[in-house]
Amino acid sequence: MRTTARQRALIVGGSMSGLLAGLLLRRGGWAVEIFERVEGELAGRGAGIVAQPDLIETLGRLGIDTSDLGVEITTRKILDPSGALICALACPQVLTAWERVYRALRDAFPPPHYHRGRGVLRFDQTEDSVIAHFTDGGSGQAELLVGADGLRSTIRQQCLPELAPQYAGYVAWRALISEAAFPDAIHRELFDAMTFCLPPGEQFLGYPVAGPDNDLRPGHRRYNVVWYRPAEENTELKRLLTDATGALHAISIPPPLIRPEVIVEMRAAAERLLAPQFRAVVRMIEEPILQPIYDLEAPRLAFGRVAIIGDAAFVARPHVAAGVAKAADDAAALVAALVADAVAPALRRFEAARLPVGRRIIERARHLGAYLQATQTAAERARSRRHGIPEAVLAETAVLDFLRE
Repeated sequence: MRTTARQRALIVGGSMSGLLAGLLLRRGGWAVEIFERVEGELAGRGAGIVAQPDLIETLGRLGIDTSDLGVEITTRKILDPSGALICALACPQVLTAWERVYRALRDAFPPPHYHRGRGVLRFDQTEDSVIAHFTDGGSGQAELLVGADGLRSTIRQQCLPELAPQYAGYVAWRALISEAAFPDAIHRELFDAMTFCLPPGEQFLGYPVAGPDNDLRPGHRRYNVVWYRPAEENTELKRLLTDATGALHAISIPPPLIRPEVIVEMRAAAERLLAPQFRAVVRMIEEPILQPIYDLEAPRLAFGRVAIIGDAAFVARPHVAAGVAKAADDAAALVAALVADAVAPALRRFEAARLPVGRRIIERARHLGAYLQATQTAAERARSRRHGIPEAVLAETAVLDFLRE
């Protein structure tokens, strides 16, 4: 093993990817400092996640109890516009909230080594070390720097300045709704399964997740809602991302700045297009979140003593539900490579292992989401006919079996 307690790693980004990498590196003998640009505690508003087996395995390796990670379901089903059941499928999974996993990781990482409100402007590196320059004027030096700073990664921007997220052609309306808000009849029909409704060229789904403060008691959980809708980039997307002052927001718009008339339009569309059970769900949403969907595919992951992982490297459309599981596998592969070799060759080994996986996830997510796009090529229309039918949606959404094929 090449690592010693003297070898230091700087991790840029204190969310899931950064914490997973930091905890695994510490187990491998590294001294780790995590730097998060946001001053306050992070929160994943409107984010429910599928706890994939790879993630559960990694959490177990870190000594984190996964016995109450989320809500266990066994069934998926699709409702037609009248609310009748079209089809169902047995698919046992654990569904949880972003905050549940983040809090477990955050509590496991030593607080003195987690630095909030310290972003990284740039880095320099030599043959022996890398130096990060922070937004507060300070700097830090280490043998390894890991960019785990997500879609807007400053580390990726310096390494791959020409690479930018590519809009997928549709958006997602998201929300988390208190279980206590559900009328009994709607609760009985929806709350124990992952349930879909498929208006033409759209997809609505909902499923139960942990409640505030990771509460899993019946009556205290939440319902995660996602509604994918096509939006042409140069017209509709710009309109959706423009606030009441006329300011156009890049990438995404904060929920409080979404114009009221846009939300009114969304609610009216729900009344026209969705099953009655989901119309009732949309009426319960207090502050919806608008998430444009992007693809990001890095051609490289290793840059001397610098590596990018998680959403800094690959951002896949949510249909595969691979984001956090991929972050866990990225972190595990990074640490395994560093155990076997010195930093620069280890990062090349990590890149060779993870690039093909990231590309397969991106490709799969594009296939599953093709039928939701505002515009489609001939190949995408063919994928729509294959992956957009009800049986395929049930069998393929949020399932990672394709990675083992």
